[in-house]
Amino acid sequence: MRLGIENTVTVITGASSGIGRATALAFAAAGGTVVVAARRGAALDELAQECETSGGKALAVPVDVTDGPAVEALARRTIETFGRLDTWINNAAVTLFGRFEETPIADFRRVIDTNLLGYVHGARAILPWFREQGRGVLINVSSGVGKIPQPFASAYVISKYGIVALSDCLRQELWDVPGIHVVTVLPPATDTPLFQQGGNYMGRAAKPMWPIYDPEKVARAIVSAALTPRREVIVGANIRAAIVAQRIVPGLFDRWAARVVEAKHFQERAIPPTSGNLFQPMPEYARVRGGWKRPRQRLPVSWMALAGVLGIGMGFGFAGLGRRS
Repeated sequence: MRLGIENTVTVITGASSGIGRATALAFAAAGGTVVVAARRGAALDELAQECETSGGKALAVPVDVTDGPAVEALARRTIETFGRLDTWINNAAVTLFGRFEETPIADFRRVIDTNLLGYVHGARAILPWFREQGRGVLINVSSGVGKIPQPFASAYVISKYGIVALSDCLRQELWDVPGIHVVTVLPPATDTPLFQQGGNYMGRAAKPMWPIYDPEKVARAIVSAALTPRREVIVGANIRAAIVAQRIVPGLFDRWAARVVEAKHFQERAIPPTSGNLFQPMPEYARVRGGWKRPRQRLPVSWMALAGVLGIGMGFGFAGLGRRS
């Protein structure tokens, strides 16, 4: 019988804003104990107070996930403070926009170091404890682009694909400890400050592509995965549709993505080249929402086009089945 959230201790990295912050508040509202980790210490202290006001217990620990020993110290401090650790959520993420050959290699490497190696550090820190106690839930927050390629964000996409692979490999290595679960969460475009904070060498400000989901919806999916672990949690029917389309008609999908992402993922507003929050956090964006979502969003032409691509692909697929039967 699994424990309820009120009886668990959960570590959340990347907790100072966006999905991580929403997730910490969701666990706290359910009566859980959360250890919130990120680079922005003041924002974490504020979040810890919010969590306790919501009914949970909280500890704020400033950590840069690219620092492996610091992540190991985070795990040790959690166990020393609370005597247990039930769920570890790898969530810290940064992003980088620009054409592949035009993004500085230092910025590219920083995305991989944070998003992928940061998760490796988290998994290496927690799995020995989980093995010792014979149970635990490791949740790796990837992205819809961990299954669906996308142009002009190659470092981010590569890191998110890597997270999916990391989870798959760990499940195979942990087959002998059935009490340890590895869950991959794949959110869609979400109303968070990720897009304002990203490194950007496109010359145009970034924005999330429709449909834009509430971060609280993703947080609820993560809480549910902690209570009832499963291999993958895909949030959003649009992600499932895009996965199917990309697999059935990859050539058509590539052309669709190349055109739509360039047109719809960036604003008309010009901005100078910037590394964003890759190397230094941006305190002004320590909040859950990015302010992107608007009520009554209409289905845009780009998504109608995807539906058409999917329909064509399914037609080809059924035609092929008919020829083989």
